[in-house]
Amino acid sequence: MNHFALTFLIMLVFVLAELLILKWVRKKPVPWKDVIFNLNSGHILMWVFRGVEVAAFALLLRYANLHVVDQWPLAAQWAFAFVAWDLCFYWMHRLHHKIPLLWAVHVVHHQGEHFNLSLGVRNSWYSSLTNFPFIAILAVLGVPLEVFVVVSSLHYSVQFYNHNALVNKSGFLDKIMVTPSHHRVHHGTDKRYINRNFGGTLLVWDKWFGSFQPELDGVEMRYGVKGMTPTHNPLLASNGKLFKLLRARFPHWQQRAPFVVPELYIGLGGVILFGLVIYYVNHEAALSGLQQGLLFALIFAGTLALGGLSDARRWGALAWVAIAAATPLLFIGWYGAYDAWGVVFLALLLVHGLDGARRLWWPARRESQA
Repeated sequence: MNHFALTFLIMLVFVLAELLILKWVRKKPVPWKDVIFNLNSGHILMWVFRGVEVAAFALLLRYANLHVVDQWPLAAQWAFAFVAWDLCFYWMHRLHHKIPLLWAVHVVHHQGEHFNLSLGVRNSWYSSLTNFPFIAILAVLGVPLEVFVVVSSLHYSVQFYNHNALVNKSGFLDKIMVTPSHHRVHHGTDKRYINRNFGGTLLVWDKWFGSFQPELDGVEMRYGVKGMTPTHNPLLASNGKLFKLLRARFPHWQQRAPFVVPELYIGLGGVILFGLVIYYVNHEAALSGLQQGLLFALIFAGTLALGGLSDARRWGALAWVAIAAATPLLFIGWYGAYDAWGVVFLALLLVHGLDGARRLWWPARRESQA
């Protein structure tokens, strides 16, 4: 398994393990709709734009590099990149809360109403694109590409951890680093918590620039964005606020009555689809360009279909059934089976889609017989 696929797998395992601990030990129900949206919010398209971000960084290194940092000893390069990236992230994050256009992108992350590890991967499709102007200076100064990629990945791993729901206080680390306690404040809707704690890894930036707020005893934690209509459709979530900002009406489909399925059904579908993402990432090199494009399109459409299902839209169920049937057929007829795990995930996807077809067909049949 390549390291990108392994990273996705480890992330999924940690997300599911935390949910099971919260359910079995702390007796908290699993908010499957929220969790699956978090996983689906941008795990395909967002990573494409992450690639664009890295490519743009490489271009700046080639054509606008002042060759300052890359002349230093290697240890100094790594130390500078670690601290400088975190400072850039602080101002990027803070301005994403202040500038309306940037907030229209970042708001997706704050719409999550449950604080857990899956929230750490909830983002707009365009987050890497709006992040780039704030880290471009690192390329101009000559931070090597491999250093940039590793350092940014390390910081993102810390931020993923900071969204966990199991850790209360972190002792000494609460004094020097952004921890789950500090980041809960950032996501809290209490007026004392709004626009506080913008840091990613190091706490020093919030303290220096006057945005630090410790977690207060006796203040009930509520999450989300007040005044916004919740949606679990990543298409609407990543674009709706932008359309509103541009004074345009976002297109949507009307329906006569909601089509409701159990949250666990959506949860299982989301986990299966994420497994297919891992499979795609692991076997991408073995697929032709057209094969990659078709599988990418099916997975991307699957995220939208599950979003529609979560929003109780019948079109979501119809689309999910079609995708669950088309994907295995595509593999049988064209791709071929690359390993046993691929066969397992495709079989699970097909069974899940057939169950969706039953849910669509059976109520209609009962109504016709009534």
